[in-house]
Amino acid sequence: MSTTTSTPASGARTGGLSSDLPRAGSRGGSGAAPLKNNYSSLLQVVLFWLGAILMPTGIIVILLGYYGVANAAFDFDREAYSYSGGFLGLALTFSGGFLYFGAWLARIAEDNRESSKRLADTLLVLADVTSRSAAINDNGVDVAALPVIAGNGTTIHRRDCALIAHRDDLRPAGDTPGLTACRVCKP
Repeated sequence: MSTTTSTPASGARTGGLSSDLPRAGSRGGSGAAPLKNNYSSLLQVVLFWLGAILMPTGIIVILLGYYGVANAAFDFDREAYSYSGGFLGLALTFSGGFLYFGAWLARIAEDNRESSKRLADTLLVLADVTSRSAAINDNGVDVAALPVIAGNGTTIHRRDCALIAHRDDLRPAGDTPGLTACRVCKP
């Protein structure tokens, strides 16, 4: 048994909606393992930590190469230290910098994805509010809440009941005696 909770929207903007609305991009997970099946966040974390390791390592290699060049007695030793310390250190430092940059780009992509989900949720709330306001006619009567009967049935439904949503033979219930109320929509 899984339960989903949704953050209710502001009542001032939505007219006091209290029903659970669908969430765009929701998968119904509990959130216990935030990196499970979330490859963009995993990519961001991996790039960040690789950059965090490579940049300081490159700087340390450059400093060790400088120390080796400064303390070498022969010219051929100085060349070896400058190649190994200087070029390898620069390569590690630039690689770490590019990985940091990649982590930053992955973070921007994740933020854009989250804002798109929030925008989609807001649009779903707006669509629900406008559909409810369109269902109310000029006299302030909620047309979706009017009681109807499907065909020759003996059960009163609301016009927006899920059990009769596909039916075309709806007629107003009026004051017909002996009708029972639907247990789903409870008119």
